[in-house]
Amino acid sequence: MIRIEGLTKRYGNITALNGLDLHVRQGEFFGFLGPNGAGKTTTIRILTTLTLPDGGKAWIAGHEISAQPLAAKSRTGVVPQSINLDQELTAGENLEVHGLLYNMSASDRKKKIGQVLAETGLTDRIESQVRTFSGGMKRRLMIARALMHEPSVLFLDEPTVGLDPSVKRRLWALLKQINRGGATIFLTTHYIDEAEALCDRVGIIHHGKLIALDTPANLIRSAGTHVADVFEDDTMTTHFFDSRESASSFASTQSLPVMIRNCNLEDVFVKLTGEQIQPERQVRTSREHGASGHGSAHGGSGTGHSSHGQHGHASGRSSH
Repeated sequence: MIRIEGLTKRYGNITALNGLDLHVRQGEFFGFLGPNGAGKTTTIRILTTLTLPDGGKAWIAGHEISAQPLAAKSRTGVVPQSINLDQELTAGENLEVHGLLYNMSASDRKKKIGQVLAETGLTDRIESQVRTFSGGMKRRLMIARALMHEPSVLFLDEPTVGLDPSVKRRLWALLKQINRGGATIFLTTHYIDEAEALCDRVGIIHHGKLIALDTPANLIRSAGTHVADVFEDDTMTTHFFDSRESASSFASTQSLPVMIRNCNLEDVFVKLTGEQIQPERQVRTSREHGASGHGSAHGGSGTGHSSHGQHGHASGRSSH
């Protein structure tokens, strides 16, 4: 559904994309992760015809974006990170305007407005001005708008940023429903739990190149099934292991506080890129049993809690 071959883009002396190759399958829920400045935004801008590449080619639903930009654009729906709805118009009027921009007939607009509002749970707010909506409702309306012209590919740029956990999970359910309906979804997110929960496959981009591509589970296994976080002052050093037993054995040799936990996708991200997703604390990573991590970064959310059974923490050694 999305095919990228050798895509390059430069801004002066800065290379944003450096020969990017990528294939997203039809009907796939695909996650695109990378540190700030890695090339995520540039990739999406090119795929949505907002920016021309300097080299390489990309196709959306069989349409080459440089040669057939209008045809490619007609097959995509975009939900940007910023709220760009008309706040003074009603929900229905925002959708009506979108339908007009895509040359939908009056009957098709009416039918589709009813359908997408029902799918996003906003039917009873069709006559309400957008300025009266909560943040979660605005996000849902943006998704409804993107679905108006029945795109084959839905691009989502940080769709749940700033939302509380309960609203975020309701949006996850909506996105999975849309994906099950046949839409290919291309997601960028800084929430690693979001990528783990939603995506069939995840690609990690760094310095304009794809450095990892697989299912979340396979990416996690490639780093190590367990990690041991060693804490010293404001620094956390993360060590990767192939078993909990190996991690526990390592922890028993430490004089500093250690926490053993399951490896997650954020650990993979930090290990591969050496960079953080959101600034928190300084972290060093290392891989036991044959591979070494690198970088000073923090694994972010999901790395700082312990519980008996799956996680252990003690001063000087891990609890078993």
